[in-house]
Amino acid sequence: MKALIETMVAPLVDHPEDIQVTVKEDEEKLTYHLTVHQEDVGKVIGKNGRIAKAVRTVVYAAGSDETKRIYLDIM
Repeated sequence: MKALIETMVAPLVDHPEDIQVTVKEDEEKLTYHLTVHQEDVGKVIGKNGRIAKAVRTVVYAAGSDETKRIYLDIM
């Protein structure tokens, strides 16, 4: 899942080397924390959050076979 997130976000940003995805696992959920360069935050979120919503939709669909709920936080 980390590779999927990095692959989707890399073409959107100017500093792809600064992309970091960390995972926090709880009993009921998996939380992926996406961190990008300060200048690229707006590009990943997009107007009215459209790009962020699209990325989350793909991640949630890819993880639908997991028993735990998946969340994506953009920092």
